[in-house]
Amino acid sequence: MALLRVRHCRALLYCRRAPPQCPACGGALGAGGLPSAPVRLNCPFRHGHGQPRAFLVRPTRGSFMRGYDGSSDLHVGITDSRGVVYNYDQEGVHRAHSGWEQCICIPLVQPHMVELLQQWDNLLEEFSEGEAWLPHRYDEQEHNCYTFALAFINHVLSRQGKEPLSKGEFTERFVLPQSRRASRYLTLHHELAHRDCYIVPLPEGGQSSSAEHDELLY
Repeated sequence: MALLRVRHCRALLYCRRAPPQCPACGGALGAGGLPSAPVRLNCPFRHGHGQPRAFLVRPTRGSFMRGYDGSSDLHVGITDSRGVVYNYDQEGVHRAHSGWEQCICIPLVQPHMVELLQQWDNLLEEFSEGEAWLPHRYDEQEHNCYTFALAFINHVLSRQGKEPLSKGEFTERFVLPQSRRASRYLTLHHELAHRDCYIVPLPEGGQSSSAEHDELLY
């Protein structure tokens, strides 16, 4: 079920179904007009096999919406044009056709990059057959799934004459923004598992304060 956000009486109300009355002040939500209309919060997780040419993140075990505690191990992979997920672990490179149904997704190729769109599958397959990704090379800390995915991204960048990305740079620029959004969504999801409405008070001070809280929780 979708998550909704309603602004009312200097508070942000998060719920799965908008109540007729504000649980904070008791006023009728419908009387607030357009500013109080419920806004649907889009789920940040995508079906990974439907996301071609993308960097995917999912829990190593289970799923984000069921059982993920915010600190469990994560696994990453790269999709080809058909949504097959290439991922690396202690058994070598896998080409997964299932199991990545709920992921954080970071698209890697823009629609105008026609040549790369056409070459992507061959590049990914050839890269995955490299000796660096044999099972015995795997190391949980130093040579893992993230190493594989980022090395492929840098392999593509080098073919385009672009500078490689460090792990820290790629994480900061591309992974963390999506991860923070997912974390906020999961916080709301867990809060609403135990109550009908989650209320975030807005401080006195008008639009700037309201906007600040919108950024914290959409």
